[in-house]
Amino acid sequence: MDELQEKTTENNEEIEQVTVTLPDGSKHKLAKGRPIIELTKILPQPQDLPYICAKVNNEVQSLDFSPEMNCNIEFLNYKSPQGRDCYRRSMTFVLARAIMELYRNARLAIDHSIGNGYFYDLFTDVPVSEHILGYIKTKMIEIINKDEAFGKKTMTRTEAIALFNREGYPEKARLLKNLNTDKVGIVSCWKYIDLDFGAMVPSAGYLKVFDLKQYAQGFVLLFPENDDPSVPGQIRRQPKIFQAYRESKHWGKILEVNNVGRLNERIKDGTISDFIKTAEALHSKKIQEIADEITSHPSIRIVLIAGPSSSGKTTFSKRLCTHLKVNGLRPVALSLDNYFLDRQHTPRDEHGDYDFESIYALDLELFNQHLRELLDGKVAQIPEFDFHTGHRKDKTDPMRINEDQIIIIEGIHGLNDELTRSVPADCKYKIYISALTQLVIDDYNRIATTDTRLIRRTVRDSKYRGYSAENTFNRWPSVRRGEERNIFPFQECANTVFNSAVPYEWAVLRPIAEPLLLDIPPESASYTQARQILRTLSFFAPLDPKEVPPTSILREFIGGSSFQY
Repeated sequence: MDELQEKTTENNEEIEQVTVTLPDGSKHKLAKGRPIIELTKILPQPQDLPYICAKVNNEVQSLDFSPEMNCNIEFLNYKSPQGRDCYRRSMTFVLARAIMELYRNARLAIDHSIGNGYFYDLFTDVPVSEHILGYIKTKMIEIINKDEAFGKKTMTRTEAIALFNREGYPEKARLLKNLNTDKVGIVSCWKYIDLDFGAMVPSAGYLKVFDLKQYAQGFVLLFPENDDPSVPGQIRRQPKIFQAYRESKHWGKILEVNNVGRLNERIKDGTISDFIKTAEALHSKKIQEIADEITSHPSIRIVLIAGPSSSGKTTFSKRLCTHLKVNGLRPVALSLDNYFLDRQHTPRDEHGDYDFESIYALDLELFNQHLRELLDGKVAQIPEFDFHTGHRKDKTDPMRINEDQIIIIEGIHGLNDELTRSVPADCKYKIYISALTQLVIDDYNRIATTDTRLIRRTVRDSKYRGYSAENTFNRWPSVRRGEERNIFPFQECANTVFNSAVPYEWAVLRPIAEPLLLDIPPESASYTQARQILRTLSFFAPLDPKEVPPTSILREFIGGSSFQY
């Protein structure tokens, strides 16, 4: 602190200072107008894991940020979620910069995440190969070793549109046309330019760890492992999830909308209604294909539906039942909620709390006994669980199914064979459902699937449960841990994957979600994440919810569904 104070008062000149308070309560002086990276030079930090960005009053900023008033600052490295976002954003920038120099006429297009990496398509004169990836990787390492800086500046929206059109980035110009702002942030490195989508590392030299691996017809940019940032991650092969993404990209071509700028044009020119009808028809077509697949195998008597939070499982189940009825089947629902163990027998988690998301919180023996009885044509006495008392009621409901009836089971453990261990594999059909966001902001910037589910849940929780956005955001880390443990390990066990995302949903959710997120106070632990999602929402032109059909999966979250829940 003394050293920094001396630097700000040299030559006996009075220099205005700001006071920076760190999480440990220590206070440091910084000359007004000086970047916060200067503080990192006097603070202890691991040499192999440097600070790469910071939270300034709970909002993520690059280290070149210069505070104009006293503030609280938390410096971040790769171990933090915001630090990882900063690293990935910066690394994708270096990738685009390298390809621009090597293949000026090539088109790079980001698609979606694969494990701890991003999948890209690269459109060049020759197919992607390990040989080509070797050239790109060498160029990226060259940029990193030169420690090239990321320059930032602000210009008017009109100037930015002209710049991107002039430099050959029409999709970025298209995005800006409908952006409700006068000023636009621009990031540059060498001749490559991009919109400022958030915090960047100070310079390319911070990006030591990455890898490029060929995958399908494209490649994956791999980022450092979360637990060990000194090594790049490995490709997590998920062929069924990957195929669902590929199918969604194909739908994007049918709809002629693959990014936010093109969606905004549809909203502005009045053709969005036809677009929505086509998008919903594609959903219906996929659900019918699944129903046809189930119907074509008479041995299938149980359909299991699983997916992470806010993936639209309930509406999907109801729509699937409708299509199965069209095929001559009579689906009946069997609720897992009635098979919870009495509270005193519920397993506990590592913190000693009841773990209601554990598969062993269910009475698996009784559940499997009832499945066997139902499949054998016998009457099963279905229990009823009382969540207020935490115990099973004395009364039961008799249930029996006929040969033309099929059991629908929806729940987080549906893909785990332990749930239905007594049922032969050929009697079961497993469906994994998630909102695999197919729309991108532009060719180089994606929208996280997790963010789509979180914004869906925020809107639903507010409308139906009376929860504030802050409450939903605070619960989200626990929800995510449960998904990582109970759902994602089994997703490739599904017979099929259904993508519940619709490409227009962020535009519908924007006018509903924005006021909810703006209510999260700056001192909240959820403020940082809320600001990031608000930034993404700001790119979308708002869309009136009345355009959404009553049978759409999106209605499960915004209300107005024709289904009873």
